[in-house]
Amino acid sequence: MKIRIATFNLENLGAKPGHPKEARASLEDRCAVLRPQLERLDADILCLQEINGQAPAKGAPLELAALDTLLDGTPYADFTRAATEHEGRGGALDVHNLVILSRHPIAGRRQLRHQLVPPPEYRSVTADPPGESAAPVRWERPLLCADIALPGGRTLHVVNLHLRSPLAAFIPGQKAAPFAWKSVAGWAEGFFLAAVKRAGQALEARLLIDEIFDKDEAALIAVCGDCNAEARETATRLIAGDEEDTGNGALAARALHMLERGISEDLRYTVIHNGRKVMLDHLLVSQGLMGWYRGAEIHNEALGDELVAYANLSASPESYHAPIVASFEAPG
Repeated sequence: MKIRIATFNLENLGAKPGHPKEARASLEDRCAVLRPQLERLDADILCLQEINGQAPAKGAPLELAALDTLLDGTPYADFTRAATEHEGRGGALDVHNLVILSRHPIAGRRQLRHQLVPPPEYRSVTADPPGESAAPVRWERPLLCADIALPGGRTLHVVNLHLRSPLAAFIPGQKAAPFAWKSVAGWAEGFFLAAVKRAGQALEARLLIDEIFDKDEAALIAVCGDCNAEARETATRLIAGDEEDTGNGALAARALHMLERGISEDLRYTVIHNGRKVMLDHLLVSQGLMGWYRGAEIHNEALGDELVAYANLSASPESYHAPIVASFEAPG
């Protein structure tokens, strides 16, 4: 049995609810660029990030209509699907939905946001006016886990995630404009809170991984998505759980392996930011799945510089993240 697992941040696919005329390329133009990239991946399991929801009618639960249009005419249109849902009203989230598409049946799904990690309490030190008491620091996006039933009776646990970006979080009274701050101290506190949210999401992913291992030490696990962090930053280290970090060789079987390490360093990047090539998207697997691993690719040949593009291009149809795909084959 052979399996290809891929992850791709599509960057705000589809009009946002309430912003139908947002300055982005048309869905038709985006599909013309993104569909061939998806087809090239030839994935059996595909994790997607940043899918916006659309309302079929006023007041109706949101649907992933833009994604349906993108997948139309591709093999993925017939795949089984797990997607994030709004915790209150049902239907899709307004923005930044996570989606897992699978050629094989999805036997179960879980959506986690503060189920395993309660929001930490924090009192702002630069807010204007000052906060009177501590408030919970909640992360905006959930994790999505799908249990995929493979031929032969094995289960593959796929975790799709999109961790908080390093963009400084809002601090009351400290913003002069959407991307301008009134003080360095205010920006610094916002940057700190963004790091807390990103680390909190990563911790919740790690606790989910350990829950899976508690039930099956040889579990097949793949964690895919946009971590907004490079390999040795806090968030990715929390998810990987390397034995050099735990200091305990008996825990080595619970570590996850970053598959990009097998790709030459000059090709090891998924984003170009102001000329700097960075690896922000990752595909990590358990020891059990590592035994099936045959190779990985990063499709970054045509990747543009996101900062240059945002400054010079109008309504670009591109995603400025490169997809990653890995091949696996069951032994025997």
